Amino acid sequence: MGMVEQWCILVPVQKGEELRRILIEEGVLDLSLKVRRDGSHLFLPVIEQREGAVRDDFEPQPERLVPPRHELVGGIAIMQDYDQAGAEKILASRPSVHTVLCTAGVVSREYRTRNFEVLAGIPTTRTDVIEYGHRFVVDLSTAYFSARLSSERQCILSRMGDNETVLDMFAGVGPFAITLAKRAALVFASDINPDAILLMLANLVQNRTKNVLPILGDAHHLPASMPCRFDRIIMNLPMSGIAFLPDAFRLCKPGGIIHFYSLVSKEGEHHGAISELGGVTVSERIVRSYSPTQWHAVYDIVAGTSDN
Repeated sequence: MGMVEQWCILVPVQKGEELRRILIEEGVLDLSLKVRRDGSHLFLPVIEQREGAVRDDFEPQPERLVPPRHELVGGIAIMQDYDQAGAEKILASRPSVHTVLCTAGVVSREYRTRNFEVLAGIPTTRTDVIEYGHRFVVDLSTAYFSARLSSERQCILSRMGDNETVLDMFAGVGPFAITLAKRAALVFASDINPDAILLMLANLVQNRTKNVLPILGDAHHLPASMPCRFDRIIMNLPMSGIAFLPDAFRLCKPGGIIHFYSLVSKEGEHHGAISELGGVTVSERIVRSYSPTQWHAVYDIVAGTSDN
């Protein structure tokens, strides 16, 4: 059987199993190919381009029960197509999965929720997600959550200084806020969705996180209500976050950092808007593919030194 070229992530052997589990949770590990070892490093094949990924050759797995493509969120598998036979294959091949759902529409409305249909297993949209030592309770039908951003959350954490003040403008159930609270002095976590705030409160208790302040409200109102400016701001609203970018600049300290996530169709798509607001784009990174013509990108921005 010939070799197959695929995207992959290089990781030290001692960290390989942890990253392998995370990539499976995100639904991006290419299970049709064998993980390859080269000395002290592993090459983990992934199904899509992402930050740090390179192309390399892999040996295909021997034929076995290969479930259809899906995304894992805790104990829930999400399929894009209505395929009950495929859903049963997923349940049979993944002991950790208790429910298989099919999406019934795209993420929409101001609460960023979507509808699902249960294809197999326990009829629920609620599950627990374990991510780098944190446990998040999520309900996919009432609040937005993306397991595919787990590595991105760790990336932002690694770039933080100690005792920063942080604002998460679209916090959802709190994964960014709770992750960054490890190094922050205080995190303000805002969301317009009351169900998301309720789940966030449960997650704060579950993770024993005491330096996150949940805020229920429209992010457009934050500049008038916040008691301070922030060292770092997270803007994870990829469909429509550009409308809130001026608010983020008003909320950020001069020289502070804004991490702006957006769906884009070309490189540098938002550079003009960022420059007009007085910001400097330090980097533009691909988080993941979204469609053949769009990808999920993050702009790491340094806010200007004057009032915006």
